[in-house]
Amino acid sequence: MDHGNWSQVTEFILGFPLLQGVQAYLFILLLLIYLTTILGNLLIILVVCLDSRLHTPTYHFVNALSLLELGYAAATVPKMLPNLLSEEKTISFSGCLLQIYFFHSLGAIECYLLTAMASDRYLAVCRPLHYATLMTSELCVKIAVGCWLGGLAGPVTEISLASGLPFCGPNRIQHIFCDFPPVLSLACTDTSINVLVDFVINSCKILATFLLTLSSYVQIIRTVLRIPSVAGKKKAFSACASHLTMVLIFYGSILFTYVRPKKDSLDCDRALAVIYSVLTPFLNPFIYSFRNKDIKEAMRRQLTSSGIWDEGGEGRPSGKAMYGDSGCRQSLQMRNQASSAFLHGTQSWAKSCLVLSADTNTILCWSHTRS
Repeated sequence: MDHGNWSQVTEFILGFPLLQGVQAYLFILLLLIYLTTILGNLLIILVVCLDSRLHTPTYHFVNALSLLELGYAAATVPKMLPNLLSEEKTISFSGCLLQIYFFHSLGAIECYLLTAMASDRYLAVCRPLHYATLMTSELCVKIAVGCWLGGLAGPVTEISLASGLPFCGPNRIQHIFCDFPPVLSLACTDTSINVLVDFVINSCKILATFLLTLSSYVQIIRTVLRIPSVAGKKKAFSACASHLTMVLIFYGSILFTYVRPKKDSLDCDRALAVIYSVLTPFLNPFIYSFRNKDIKEAMRRQLTSSGIWDEGGEGRPSGKAMYGDSGCRQSLQMRNQASSAFLHGTQSWAKSCLVLSADTNTILCWSHTRS
């Protein structure tokens, strides 16, 4: 082909052709989802920052995840909303690449953060006596900063390669936001190198973090299955269920979208992209945080202290769960003393404790009978 006859595309047209007639309804639905995403994640950040009892490594990660979800949704939704109502659904070439960069970099950060949170739960459940010394607040901050730096550096190679491609023909992207596969399909040259680089980078990044997260939960499940009581197993699994649900929703969609060598179904890829770009940030406050007992108790305390909520004697910690650092230290000290006595044969039974919520605040204890 004669490169001199090419007319470089300066903007792209976004949108599904099949959305004609329902765009107003989709605009209202997407606006409600976006506003709920913003309010829900901001509320989580505010509660964790205001309540000193939640100033633990686990909730530092929760804060980082909520902040990330705000940025993740902001990378695509604000541009999608006006495009649903506008006749000209355009985005500039540089704006498209910028959207792809933030979309993929924030997605990578979420992979790293979910892996770090799974490791935090592994330490809390499988090594509870060493949790306080291994997972400190300082280490938590360093891990979170590392996740952000690693994620922001991730898509640089792919963006650099895509920015040098010639786009001379059709400029309609069959998607509601910019992403590598639909943009690369419009290039007027061979993009096999770009596709290969995109596949290798995404496969290594997604599969590595997914396998690390999965291995953490395998160890957690093995530990929980050794709990003698059925009620204890149920409580332990319930403490990890929310985070595991987020992991399955997020990784399930991105694995199918970016790790397949052949992408024959673009419609399926677009639907999955909406799931992890719009629904995951929306569901985060509900699945992961609002179902969390510590978060709900913290909200109740904040509402009570402000005079909005009158507890009326409710909401006090029960004898089975202790909140606050002093209660946690007492529980871990009890376990240490009792386990030591058990191992040295000074008494015929001992109590063991398991940090259920991975924040050293909720402790489950059970008895061992020495044979």
